[in-house]
Amino acid sequence: MKKDIHPDYIECEVKCGCGNLFTTRACVKEIHVEICSACHPFFTGKQKFVDTAGRVDRYMKRYGGKKA
Repeated sequence: MKKDIHPDYIECEVKCGCGNLFTTRACVKEIHVEICSACHPFFTGKQKFVDTAGRVDRYMKRYGGKKA
């Protein structure tokens, strides 16, 4: 491998929208996520609908789909 061309691989803090914090390793110091394993429906067993900033409505408006 060539030297001095790869980014630094440092310890990183991940912050979830639910308030969960955990550390991992990445090329950046902080990562902000909307859903993590502590609040994801697959891991919690609870159903949760997430529509960030009206993405479905924006898609329907742009591509002309009919609403049910």
